[in-house]
Amino acid sequence: MSDADDQLLIEMIKEGNKKAFDKLVIKYQQRIIQLVARYVKDTSEAQDVAQEAFIKAYKALPNFRGESAFYTWLYRIAVNTAKNYLVSRARRLSDYEVDVSDAENYEGAFRLRESDTPEHLLLSEEIRQTIQQAIASLPEELKKAICYREFEGLSYEQIAVEMDCPVGTVRSRIFRAREAVDKVLDPLLN
Repeated sequence: MSDADDQLLIEMIKEGNKKAFDKLVIKYQQRIIQLVARYVKDTSEAQDVAQEAFIKAYKALPNFRGESAFYTWLYRIAVNTAKNYLVSRARRLSDYEVDVSDAENYEGAFRLRESDTPEHLLLSEEIRQTIQQAIASLPEELKKAICYREFEGLSYEQIAVEMDCPVGTVRSRIFRAREAVDKVLDPLLN
């Protein structure tokens, strides 16, 4: 299948033919898994991340303009998905991966002991609600940008496509949104 065949399938998908996407998945699945495996070493996790990349591509397909080959576009989505996975995994591991026998020597041990206290749970819920309210009160452009980035894990480039604006504008909107959320959170955290 050529790029022209890909474009034909994309048009079919945009017209509602979901099975046409299966053909694109079959065509590119191994290449995307191999690409993701360069970043994510565990085979089953690499397959999961590749699947996530295909899901993101499917959801973003209505915004695919065809300015580049489909594979180039999918490649960028897969790389960004893999990088986002690694960042979120690193955050989880740094906070929670501690051998029980080493817990007392761990410099964050106090957090492990105190994380289930009623006060901590209440504060966590209060922080979550505050963040939700802060995001809900943002202007629409800022709200969309921060939600695409933080909740859907889209790259700045993908958000620019979704919002039909330059990447610099996306960066600015996300910065302003984070600044507004930080301002609301600051009194709660200090």
